[in-house]
Amino acid sequence: MNDASSTSLRRGLRRPLHAMAIALGLALGAGAATAEVLPEINLQLSPWTVVAREKGFFKEEFDKIGTRKINLIATSTAELIGAESAAVGGGKLAIAQRMIYPATVHRANGLDGVVVWVSEPSNRYRAPILARADNDRIKTVADLDGKKFGSSRISCYWSSPFETLTKAGLPLDSREKKGRVRYESIDNGSVVVSGILSGAIDATSAHLASGAFTGAWLAGKLKVVGRSPDDGVYVQNGGRVTYFARREFAEKHPDVVKAFLAARERTSEWATDNVDEAAKIIARETRVPVEVAKFQITHLGQWDFMAGEPNADKARLAIKTFRDWYIANGDDILSERKLTDAQVDAFIDGRFFVGGSHTIYR
Repeated sequence: MNDASSTSLRRGLRRPLHAMAIALGLALGAGAATAEVLPEINLQLSPWTVVAREKGFFKEEFDKIGTRKINLIATSTAELIGAESAAVGGGKLAIAQRMIYPATVHRANGLDGVVVWVSEPSNRYRAPILARADNDRIKTVADLDGKKFGSSRISCYWSSPFETLTKAGLPLDSREKKGRVRYESIDNGSVVVSGILSGAIDATSAHLASGAFTGAWLAGKLKVVGRSPDDGVYVQNGGRVTYFARREFAEKHPDVVKAFLAARERTSEWATDNVDEAAKIIARETRVPVEVAKFQITHLGQWDFMAGEPNADKARLAIKTFRDWYIANGDDILSERKLTDAQVDAFIDGRFFVGGSHTIYR
């Protein structure tokens, strides 16, 4: 082959390679242009998020993806249980925490969200049945026959005692059927505490590390009269914690979700190792006494600092297990709006669990 022919061949080879390089560059450029940076994010004001902000864990993780402003907001000045779910649905909050039973009920009720994190199984201390400490008429679950029980319906404050009372042969009232225990749904924790202390209701269930209940508990105003069984559907499945987001948000900003989860993981580890300093931050930023803040970190029923469930399929199985049990035992909401297995599978966003594209688990 002469020099002219060789040069011509090289030019001929370079032309398609050059065209490919241009095309690749344009594709990469287009990808970079469409990768939308989220400049700021709204998150729940909670014990762990104020620590994450104070110690710089949020800043370090969100700076990596260009999210520079983190707003921590209270979901409801009226302390309505479940207000964070409405805030996520309306776009006020990007990511929020709810226990897995109420999160699933909100999904069944039409919230187009996905679960991005699930905790390990719960325990008997997370949502006990409570009565007024000096109420000598109620000492055990058996004493609740015919009594008034008030709690938030779409919460652990219903799902935990529902199991305990059903297994004791003392089912709660439902919309379709009168039970052995009179039930009233009350979504304000302060109202529930007032109801217990005044005698307007005889018993409730609550997370002792939550808001209005912590002070009343530490002051000796409440007593535990029943707990969920260790091997029960609530402890093993329905009492897990979740973080969830609108499906549209998770699809559009998976890096943001991952940064949030990474910051949570770092905060949980730090707070567990530095309880006194963490309690001072929580007390100052959430305006509670230091002893309350410390209780919210160390109590066996706390939920802000639980370990995660890394396996997406185990998380899905937990939902399917409690869904089937509650339906079989008269859960009117899940019976009317039963989620299919396929819907449950899609509800758990596998990208954020082991093996997923945006997992924090290695």
